[in-house]
Amino acid sequence: MRSNFQGAQGTLPRVIAMFIVVFAARGVAGEVPAPMPLTLEKAIAIALDQNRDMMIADQERYKADAQVSEARAGAFPQVTISGQYSRFISKPVMFIPPNTPLLNPTNTTMTLDLGSNNAYTMTAQLSQTLFDRRVGSALDIANTYEQYAGQAFRATSQQVVLSVKEAYYGVMLAQKLLEANEQGLDVVRANFENVQAQFRHGNAAEYDLLRAHVQLANTEPLVVSAQNTLALAKNSLKQLLAIPLDQDVALQGDFAFEEIADTAMRAAEENAPAANPAIAELALQESILEKNISVEQAAYFPSLSLVAAYQWQTQDNTYQFSNYLWAKTFNVGLQLSYSLFDGFRTSARTEQASVDRQKVHYTRLKAEEGLKIQIQSSALKMQEARKRIQGQEQNIEQARKAVRIAQTRFANGVGTQLEVLDAQVAMTRAQTNYAEAVYDFLVAQAEWNFSVGHGS
Repeated sequence: MRSNFQGAQGTLPRVIAMFIVVFAARGVAGEVPAPMPLTLEKAIAIALDQNRDMMIADQERYKADAQVSEARAGAFPQVTISGQYSRFISKPVMFIPPNTPLLNPTNTTMTLDLGSNNAYTMTAQLSQTLFDRRVGSALDIANTYEQYAGQAFRATSQQVVLSVKEAYYGVMLAQKLLEANEQGLDVVRANFENVQAQFRHGNAAEYDLLRAHVQLANTEPLVVSAQNTLALAKNSLKQLLAIPLDQDVALQGDFAFEEIADTAMRAAEENAPAANPAIAELALQESILEKNISVEQAAYFPSLSLVAAYQWQTQDNTYQFSNYLWAKTFNVGLQLSYSLFDGFRTSARTEQASVDRQKVHYTRLKAEEGLKIQIQSSALKMQEARKRIQGQEQNIEQARKAVRIAQTRFANGVGTQLEVLDAQVAMTRAQTNYAEAVYDFLVAQAEWNFSVGHGS
């Protein structure tokens, strides 16, 4: 019995050690990764590299390159090789008239089988377009579409930059609102503890204690709500950056802004129609449709091609391919094609192409007018937010001073608890209004940069 106990004593430390190793391993495996430090510039760089919309736009550029290659194919010679095998169930015949010397001395028409039951044909054919107005127009369209895809990629990148800025500023705003609510909660909690201490010493009424407790209970959910808002804002930013949602981020930098010089703003606004990628896209699309009119009108002109063919033929029933007798033919020629009448199809298609181009022309003019309104709207939003920022900067300092005065008055028995609570609410509101004003200015500035083509 004693020996068994001693054995158990020897085994127990090993079991405990095993559990320690297992739990330690689990702790390492389940360790939360450290927050990723993230500046605005780094966030934009990550998004431009791995955002899903950027990947889609990049594929469009590859597609445009392929379409240019496809359009160029019409200018190169086309070479085809074909082979054919035929098994004649009934072979073709040649009719021999009656009374044909040596072939048909009879008085009736005779037939003579031609060839063998098995026939083989192989052909190598070359076709080179010498003149076709559609080929040159198609190549011009493909090159313009390549530029169009480049502008579309630039527009997507600027849109992604704008979205990242808005999401980044949204996270910073959520952090500031959380800080404001946490500071407000600290003030409310300190006030509750102060009233509670005074109540114990008989210096505060029970009503004051109940009111302080209610205020504390009402303020705590605001902090939880601000925490949830921050988490959702971070998730929106992570989605744009295409990083895992379980990867926390730590934003770096101040929640501040820099003014844009008036001269720089005026110069950028004047150059906005030429720099804005959306307007450039419409201009290129209009150019493509203008060239498409030429493509449709090309049907009025003939096309000329050089053709050449080399052919091998044989007929045999022995299946001894090495002994087959192959007949070879080679021909070169010109092929001219011209449509004399197509039922007015060309004129109808040309008219449709002209209408499509005109529609895009009006769309571009409308977009340019809308761009001016968008730029002006963003500038007015910046101006409004700037005034709000200047006003709230003074309000925050005054609100903090009011909280200190109210706390001192209440502690000396001169003021009421209501003054403390009102001052605290005013301070939280001032901090919130200031943070929202800065956010509105930054977002308006980002939208202005996007409109004038300075999105990156």
